Amino acid sequence: MRTRTYPAAAALAAALVLASCGSGDDDAGDGLQVDASFYPLEFVVERVGGDLVDVGGITPPGADPHSLELSPAQVAEIDAADLVVYIPTLQAAVDEALAVTEPAAVFDAADASGVTEESLAHDPHLWLDPELMEGIAGGIADRLTELDPDNADVFAANAEGLVADLQELDTAYADGLADCAGATLVVSHDAFGYLADRYGLDQVGISGINPDAEPSPARLREVGAIVEENDVHTIFFEVITSPDVTRALADDIGVETAVLDPIEGQTDADADYIDVMYANLEALQAGLTCGG
Repeated sequence: MRTRTYPAAAALAAALVLASCGSGDDDAGDGLQVDASFYPLEFVVERVGGDLVDVGGITPPGADPHSLELSPAQVAEIDAADLVVYIPTLQAAVDEALAVTEPAAVFDAADASGVTEESLAHDPHLWLDPELMEGIAGGIADRLTELDPDNADVFAANAEGLVADLQELDTAYADGLADCAGATLVVSHDAFGYLADRYGLDQVGISGINPDAEPSPARLREVGAIVEENDVHTIFFEVITSPDVTRALADDIGVETAVLDPIEGQTDADADYIDVMYANLEALQAGLTCGG
């Protein structure tokens, strides 16, 4: 995997000039050059493509994908890619870059998952539902096969292995949260809607869909009342965004806090998407108020 770092400023017109001059070819490998817009998609491409792809992560490790800005060099690499994998509306900078560049192929992961445009506009965090990730894995295998038909069997076998892992993960969640149907899941922002819908949880976000939004005092009082009415013992915060508001609310109403990772980036190089999803399951089992 290639590691790329980029400055924060965006200058799309200048990027096209850089692309025409030719940049980034010196470090290119022999495989297909694939740019994945952020970590969960990067994970799928790496699993499906294996050694036959050279994956570049557009969002640096540990960065918030929502606030991503693109440099001219990064836009130039997008323009030169064999394939760009992204989720529309999740990252405005990526959408804007794709509007002014011409990579050889573009893969819409949301479309492959079956998520509608309406659902995506409301909540783009579809990767937290393992079943939706299965559709992405299969779709990426198909797109890589179009670009490299000689290795179709390899892509298909790799996708099959990933889908098996995702199905095992889905079963673990369904079994592990079987007694939690209707449980109230209070989180720092509304990133877990797809996960909640799949496993019968009722998500309540403190700051809504925007992780950087500052909740009003009225919203904090409203969430506090929900916590008390539903016998919630734990409020979940995230690893990339600040936990200060969540912890302050939890302290104020006398409940615990715990980490629930929306996997918007990889914060531990030794823990991949599957590992973090299992860690999330353990956190949910420990923190939710469930029947049984």
